[in-house]
Amino acid sequence: MDNLLLAFYGDDFTGSTDALEGLALNGVRAVLFLDPPTEADLAAFDDLDAVGVAGRSRSMSPERMDQTLPDTFASLANLDPEILHYKVCSTFDSAPEVGSIGHAIDIAQETLDSPFVPVSQGSTVPAGRYVAFGTLFAEEDGKVYRIDRHPTMSEHPTTPMHEADLRRHLGEQTDRDIGLVDLRQLDGGEVTLPDAEVVVFDATTPQHLHEVGRSLRDAAADADGPLFAVGSSGLEHHALTTRWAEAGAIPDTDPLIEPVDPVEQIGVVSGSVAPVTARQLEAAEADGYQTVRLDAPRLVDPDEAPSAREEALSAALSAVADGDSVILYSARGPDDPAIGATRERYAALDMDESLSARIGREQGRLFRRLVAETPLTRVCVAGGDTSGYVVSQLGARALEPVAPTAPGAPLCRLHARNDEFDGIQIALKGGQTGGQDYFEVLRCGGERP
Repeated sequence: MDNLLLAFYGDDFTGSTDALEGLALNGVRAVLFLDPPTEADLAAFDDLDAVGVAGRSRSMSPERMDQTLPDTFASLANLDPEILHYKVCSTFDSAPEVGSIGHAIDIAQETLDSPFVPVSQGSTVPAGRYVAFGTLFAEEDGKVYRIDRHPTMSEHPTTPMHEADLRRHLGEQTDRDIGLVDLRQLDGGEVTLPDAEVVVFDATTPQHLHEVGRSLRDAAADADGPLFAVGSSGLEHHALTTRWAEAGAIPDTDPLIEPVDPVEQIGVVSGSVAPVTARQLEAAEADGYQTVRLDAPRLVDPDEAPSAREEALSAALSAVADGDSVILYSARGPDDPAIGATRERYAALDMDESLSARIGREQGRLFRRLVAETPLTRVCVAGGDTSGYVVSQLGARALEPVAPTAPGAPLCRLHARNDEFDGIQIALKGGQTGGQDYFEVLRCGGERP
């Protein structure tokens, strides 16, 4: 593909649509695929500046990464982009045994041999992610916390963050030497790259990110193949797009997406346990949404899952028939007793697949039927792992951005393999994404009600 500026792989689905939105808001035409695109896939879209692949490596073991990432990286590199971005969550939560960012870097370097690997986690506006002297900070409810003291990420159920120094955290996942470009260089406008295989970049302001973008474009111009970069969607929202516009690679940075018309009702499935999503559920109920609690302990049990699905589906279908928006959810916040009960039931079953895979697949089956058996045209999935399983059940092959709703959770058009779901509008929302009235904003097409 000629003149492709960027190819990216998102390590979960909500993070992938976040990167997609960052590009669209800055004048970059991009499409997100569910698998590495073929020539026929690309031919269906005109004048693409960037392409992405929505992945699931955030929840993968290193062994599973070894089976998946080499071919994916090679396929994206064959598209000949300037930069190949391994998009990770802005909170950098990962561990040696699950979602290892360091192991993904090792795989990429064995596959691509990038001259070095820049790591850029800053995503300042509006995400509130800052890196100062290699240390990651994240905002929540107007307060900024070091990531290892963040009220949510320090207690993450799968990959709690116990180290805020990105070099130390990453050093537990790879043996490669790790350098730093700190704030003093970025403020001075003279960046000298350290002699290191991996380079962490500070960023606490948009201007810092613009300097990061300059360094990455310069390095990409000197590379024989794509420059492999790791980081948050700050690369798409701030760092790279400004430099592309300055170089004339894109006409300007005017948004390609804008709010659309409201719909009468929406359908939502939530696998998120984040406090933000819990507050959004409460707000939706106050707005007249009907909520249906999924019996998660039964859903993870193969013998009881069919009846649990049917009970939830019946309640959801009744809500839609009454003209209401409906939300199917598995938990309300991190302290919901259903979380412990589900884990206990799952542990007693001694199953091969992971708990997130098991419950995500069941939620996907349920939501597929809800969409198929109702006239709903706009839907939402809350939760990164949940999003991947639900979208797969809808037969998706690509997502195209349509409208902004909240930072990192755009409304997208679903390109599906079957007519039943093709053209549906869908938003994939991370657990900590969006304001309290997010679901109403989504129903209204991106405008606040």
